[in-house]
Amino acid sequence: MRSYLVKFVTLSLVSLAVVVYAQTDANDLAILKSFRDGLENPEILEWPQNGDDPCGQPWKHVYCSGSRVNQIQLQDMNLKGPLPQNLNKLVMLERLSLQRNQFTGPIPSLRGLSKLIYAYLDYNKFDSIPSDFFDGLELLQSVAFDGNNLNGTEGWSIPNGLLDAAQLTNFSCMSCNLVGPLPDFLGNLSSLENLKLSTNKLSGEIPASFKGGMSLQNLWLNDQQGGGLTGTIDLVATMPSLTTLWLHGNQFTGAIPESIGNLTELKDLNLNGNQLVGLVPDSLANMALEKLDLNNNQLMGPIPKFKAINATCTSNSFCQTSPGVPCAPEVMALVEFLSGLNYPSRLAKSWTGNNPCASWLGVHCDAKGKVSSIILPNYNLSGTLSPSVGRLDSITQIQLGNNNLRGLVPTNWTGLASLTKLDLSSNDISPPLPAFKTTVNVVSAGNPLFIGGNQTKPAPSPNNTLSPGVSDTPPGVSDTPPASKSPSGNKGTGSGSSNSHISTQSKRSTLVAIIAPVASIAVVAILGIPILIYCYKQQKQTFNAPSSLVIHPRDPSDSDSMVKIAVANNTIGSTSTVSGSASRNNSGIGESHVLEAGNLIISVQVLRNVTKNFAPDNELGRGGFGVVYKGELDDGTKIAVKRMEAGAISRKALDEFQAEIAVLSKVRHRHLVSLLGYSIEGYERILVYEYMPQGALSKHLFHWKSLKLEPLSWKRRLNIALDVARGMEYLHNLAHQSFIHRDLKSSNILLADDFRAKVSDFGLVKLAPDGENGQKSVVTRLAGTFGYLAPEYAVTGKVTTKADVFSFGVVLMELLTGLMALDEDRPEESRYLAAWFWRIKSDKETLRAAIDPALDVKDEKFESISVIAELAGHCTAREPNQRPDMSHAVNVLAPLVEKWKPLDDDTEEYCGIDYSLPLNQMVKGWQEAEGKDLSLDLADSKSSIPARPTGFADSFTSADGR
Repeated sequence: MRSYLVKFVTLSLVSLAVVVYAQTDANDLAILKSFRDGLENPEILEWPQNGDDPCGQPWKHVYCSGSRVNQIQLQDMNLKGPLPQNLNKLVMLERLSLQRNQFTGPIPSLRGLSKLIYAYLDYNKFDSIPSDFFDGLELLQSVAFDGNNLNGTEGWSIPNGLLDAAQLTNFSCMSCNLVGPLPDFLGNLSSLENLKLSTNKLSGEIPASFKGGMSLQNLWLNDQQGGGLTGTIDLVATMPSLTTLWLHGNQFTGAIPESIGNLTELKDLNLNGNQLVGLVPDSLANMALEKLDLNNNQLMGPIPKFKAINATCTSNSFCQTSPGVPCAPEVMALVEFLSGLNYPSRLAKSWTGNNPCASWLGVHCDAKGKVSSIILPNYNLSGTLSPSVGRLDSITQIQLGNNNLRGLVPTNWTGLASLTKLDLSSNDISPPLPAFKTTVNVVSAGNPLFIGGNQTKPAPSPNNTLSPGVSDTPPGVSDTPPASKSPSGNKGTGSGSSNSHISTQSKRSTLVAIIAPVASIAVVAILGIPILIYCYKQQKQTFNAPSSLVIHPRDPSDSDSMVKIAVANNTIGSTSTVSGSASRNNSGIGESHVLEAGNLIISVQVLRNVTKNFAPDNELGRGGFGVVYKGELDDGTKIAVKRMEAGAISRKALDEFQAEIAVLSKVRHRHLVSLLGYSIEGYERILVYEYMPQGALSKHLFHWKSLKLEPLSWKRRLNIALDVARGMEYLHNLAHQSFIHRDLKSSNILLADDFRAKVSDFGLVKLAPDGENGQKSVVTRLAGTFGYLAPEYAVTGKVTTKADVFSFGVVLMELLTGLMALDEDRPEESRYLAAWFWRIKSDKETLRAAIDPALDVKDEKFESISVIAELAGHCTAREPNQRPDMSHAVNVLAPLVEKWKPLDDDTEEYCGIDYSLPLNQMVKGWQEAEGKDLSLDLADSKSSIPARPTGFADSFTSADGR
């Protein structure tokens, strides 16, 4: 009896504990009931009328963490009615998904929801939004308002409160009635990757704060109503991470910048329906884009042969109608002349076609149909004079007086044999004038930088040039500048002044020109701006800026103020897909895409769902760490889920688990695999990566026959080598901190569908010492994989970035030979690839025989193979200081990728990628990752020192992030 009572009491207490634990917070319950009661069709929710415990006895579409509601997911349910205005009292809310319903009335303020990560309110019928909506949303990563006509006729602007969302990666507000200029503070959101503001009423220029591009990958500013955005598009060429850029349907002016070619990740560029002028830059023509739309502008010159897969450029001012056909020489000379004047709209509209004698404004021709004069006085022209005019050999007169031209007169103009008059009066031309023939009447009156203020004279012979302080004004000509221009060169009403006054002004102008840069440097120094970094960037213009996001301290002098966040994913991500190409091509209106793992902390239950409870059918590979599974989100996005087995959990494994998270939250680059999330619940240690469908490089080098794959071509191997070199260069030199990977090998190099490569597995990464340049070392326990270990590291345990360089050299050898770094089944002399390759690399015939037979080496291919063999040898030099750094490897590889073109390989398809370019712009999505690489970790390397369960941290805890 006593035993029975004990059991009864125990069971009762347990039951009571469960009830208490599951009891939903009363405030949260009241808000949910208010939500339901306000709807016109609440029955769709299927929430129980008498239910009072949505967390203990779950309600559909509501998820909890403990007793508090943390997710409401009601997308695509055709719900009608207003929302309760006290939604922000759900203080633990992390996700609010209300998209594609028929909610009406005002959007409630979410002010103060410090846990909120996702807020999807798009495609409803909301009519207003409060100005404090974003205040205090410190963890917000994705928000969407598309398709809501907010604030009626007045419209609205994005409030400053959005600055609180320092981790924001996705902001979508297409057709949401935004008005006015783009807020300058948007450029300060360093995590922002997707900004979609199509079809609003935005105006003004792209803010200067956007320079450098933040981390933007998708920028949609197209089809603004009421005039649209204006100014030049120069700023967008500084955004190296862009993959999609839609600027169509605006009023952008000026030329397309040559630096547009620096956007090496760009796949889709739409500039249709603007007022862009001038020549199409060669850099744009050579970009291997998926789509390029230049229709309906004022572009001039010849139509290039575009390398884009789908390129259109109708309704412009091109001189020809067929791509690749050059313009008439005089047309090109005049277009280049127009370029120096910044393509003034009045002339750009007139100078069309391939015949400058056909009514081009200001251009006159002789009886032979040759350009005989350019007469454009008082046209408000600005800019500089182009040497291209020197190619107009029939020209007799050039009259450009009373404009705002500056700079020097090109010296080659003196060779114009037919020239009789050059009128440059009342501009801001700089001395000295070149020596024209005495038969040319040069008029330079009213150019204040000339001594004497103005001149009207035949040009001096070589022995009759102007001397300082000597007036060369002919007799009978006034020495007073025209009333329309002051001695300083500005238009004015003054009557002029003496020569001495003009001379003083000239000296003063010179003084300003000298002092201004010095003052600028002083201001920069006072503000603490790193001048050397600026200079470095200027000198490295040809270097590919990393598409990574590095989280910097808010105050570099205060390490405690570091922004302690983990970076979000680098995919576009939502729970639905753009419905078709029509919306892209027309208005650009699509639906939001947000990857659910973007907050990094993910619940195990979510990962169970996307992997079908870690089903064996979804298994990608196994290793000492556990198993990698393929998962698929609701919108079809694939992910790789690395789950550590309980038997593999050790102190070392947990350290590597933590290291992986720590490193990948600080470094991001298009050639480093992205960590999308992690989970730590109970004994579970799980990492989530972008899914790389082609798996590890190792299987394509060593197992392609057994797996029935196509062998890698030389073209692909070259590009893989360059991709890896760029990723490692970033890790060593270009990230906010310098890191040493310590386990670079072919099974840790992952390939996307288009065979672009990313370095993975950062569990063994070490932070390099300050000033690490290959000389300073850090002592650490031995880790890595035999066959790739640098000798000094294997012997002493001291590691520098040059250990990674050694490993990279071994990978190059694998790419060349198709042999594994270490294979005990090979003869003893070739068992260790690096030592054997060193012995045979210098003999051409022996080297040729050692190359992977799958490559079918021919002479044109062997030339680049020899260069790579030499680089591999340098990288694996015995002494660390004899090895180059990764920047050198990039510099060696990049020209090979650019210049090497196989004679017998023209028909090879590479998913639309043109590998003849210096950098390959068509990157397919970078949102498939890790995968089978891990299944080959041990098999490929023969001996891995660590168990390879890379990087997770037991110091983290996870709320239920469903």
